[in-house]
Amino acid sequence: MTTKPMTIHNERVPILPFDLTPVDDTKVNRSAVERRAATISTRRTVKKEFQAAWLLQAVQNIDLTTLSGDDTPGTVRRLCAKARQPIRPQLLKDLGVEKTITTGAVCVYHSMVETAVDALKGSGIPVAAVSTGFPAGLIPFKQKIAEIEASVKAGASEIDIVISRQHVLTQNWRTLYDEVKAFRETCGDAHMKTILATGELGTLKNVMRASFICMQAGADFIKTSTGKEPTNATLPVSLVMVRAIRAYHEATGYKVGFKPAGGIRTAKQSVDWLILMKEELGEEWMRPNLFRIGASALLNDIERQLEHFAYGRYASMQYQALG
Repeated sequence: MTTKPMTIHNERVPILPFDLTPVDDTKVNRSAVERRAATISTRRTVKKEFQAAWLLQAVQNIDLTTLSGDDTPGTVRRLCAKARQPIRPQLLKDLGVEKTITTGAVCVYHSMVETAVDALKGSGIPVAAVSTGFPAGLIPFKQKIAEIEASVKAGASEIDIVISRQHVLTQNWRTLYDEVKAFRETCGDAHMKTILATGELGTLKNVMRASFICMQAGADFIKTSTGKEPTNATLPVSLVMVRAIRAYHEATGYKVGFKPAGGIRTAKQSVDWLILMKEELGEEWMRPNLFRIGASALLNDIERQLEHFAYGRYASMQYQALG
C-alpha cells in the first residue's frame, strides 16, 4: 500500500472586495441538508485495504491538538513526537506503507508555540496557534491583533482565529468582513483558519452567509468550531460550509480549505468527513492543503482500526496512551 506525498499548503486565497451579493442570495433548505447529511455515512462503504488507505489519509489530515488548561511543555513535546510518528513504524511496515506518515499540523495555545516549533524542527509539520481571544473572541480588537502578531513572531505558520459571533447574529456583515480582513493582513505569510463557532450562529443560513464573508476577507480555511461550544462539528453544518466553498470556487476560481473540529473521535467519523469532501468537492479537497480535522483522541481509534486490519485484533488502549 502506498500513499501520495503530503502537501501542506495551497496557494493563498486573496482578499476580495466586500460584496453582499452572495449573502443576499443565500438560501438554505434545512430539511434537504439534513436528509443529504444523513446519507453520507450510508451511501458509500469503505472496507478492508481501502478503509486502511482512507484512515492513513485521515491521519495526514489531522491537526493534532491540545488546548487544555493543564498543558505543559512536556505535554506539548509529547504531542509533537506523536505528530512526527503517529503510527508505529512496525505497523506501517506490516501495512506495506513505504513513506513517512505525519499529521497535518500541531495546534496549541500561543504560550506553547515556541515549544512546539522547537519540537517539530526539521519535520516540515506546521504549528497552528489559536488566537484572537480563543474560544469566545470577547477581548479588545487591538489585543486580538497583538495576539496574532505574537504567535507569528514565535514561529506559528498557521493561525486559527475566531470571529465575533455578534456580527453574524446582528447581520453586521461589513464589520465581520473588516475584522477578518484585518486578521488576515496581520497573519502575513501564516495561513489563516477562520473559526465560525457554528453552534453559536443560530441558523444554517447564518453559517453559509458567514462562510462567504470570511472567504471574501481572505480566509485560507473556514473551520466549524473551537471544540469548546456545546455543539461542535456536525455533518449538516459541514455540508453547508463545503457547499459555500464550492460556490465560492465556482464564482472566483479560488480554493478555500475546510476544517471540522470538536467531537470527532472515531475512525468511522473521520471516514465520513473524507467521504463528504470527496463527494461534494472532489479528491483534491481530501488532501491536507485543503482539508484538516481538528482532533486529539481521534488518532487513538484510527491506530486501533489499522492494527485490527493488519493483525486481526485490537490492541489494548494502553498502547495508544495519547488522548
